[in-house]
Amino acid sequence: MIRMTPSLFLPRRRLLQLGLGATLASTAGFVRVSRADEPTELMDEDIFQFALNLEYMEAEYYLRGTTGKGIDDADAGGEAGAVTGGKQVSFDTPAVGEFMSEVAENELAHVRFYRKTLGADAVSRPAIDFDAGFAAVAKAAGLGENFDPFGNEMNFVLGGMLFEDVGVTAYAGAATVLKNEDYLAAAAGILAVEAYHMGMARSTLYRMGEEAWKAAAAVSDARDKIDGSEDKDQGLQMEGKANIVPSTPDAIAFTRTPQEVLRIVYLTDQEGATKGGFYPNGMNGKIMST
Repeated sequence: MIRMTPSLFLPRRRLLQLGLGATLASTAGFVRVSRADEPTELMDEDIFQFALNLEYMEAEYYLRGTTGKGIDDADAGGEAGAVTGGKQVSFDTPAVGEFMSEVAENELAHVRFYRKTLGADAVSRPAIDFDAGFAAVAKAAGLGENFDPFGNEMNFVLGGMLFEDVGVTAYAGAATVLKNEDYLAAAAGILAVEAYHMGMARSTLYRMGEEAWKAAAAVSDARDKIDGSEDKDQGLQMEGKANIVPSTPDAIAFTRTPQEVLRIVYLTDQEGATKGGFYPNGMNGKIMST
């Protein structure tokens, strides 16, 4: 019996519902939609392209919040989309500003790593809309119409938590399907860095007190409503205690498929969506549909 592990492929139940043909990827036991105009199995490069799309967004977010400007043209690709929103944040706590600056440098380094590794296969930065994306997040989470992730340090770290939690689960999922050992080692290393970021963001928010706890819980709940039927999200508190490390009862990080990740960044619970939310024109590359 083949065990259906969270992966880059659509679940078997959904394939049967759609009545579509499916193929088994023998290397990992995953089921995926097979279409005439695409290969039956994704390549490692496709997965890295997907990751690069996410790293573009993270780098733009942190760079704009800490420096007031985003990625240089040389790091964005020849067909880079526009980025809407973002401004330099006024940090009341110097240490938080230093944390965020380090994260910005890390995310830019990730962008450069993927572009260098992919070479001619590197996708350009897609169009990114922080204004529309965070407005939708704020509405779904009940944070108020005037929520501005760049308005103060608490909001900025809260916005970062939105990305970091998702990034960790996305990399954990990708680790189940990468075949090239060098690619897998690199993804594992980046996963570790994203987990450091997540722990920093969540612990920083926890120290900020009840207002931050409630806001983080609202974002977590909103995120969990659209990514799928499973409960893969946790706030900063569980049973009245700090919950800095969201995980299974075995203390294992959750995994998300690209489709689940895309639901969150596109801000939709609909299957087959190819754009929306933070990516008004969708992602670049083969993996772009929920």
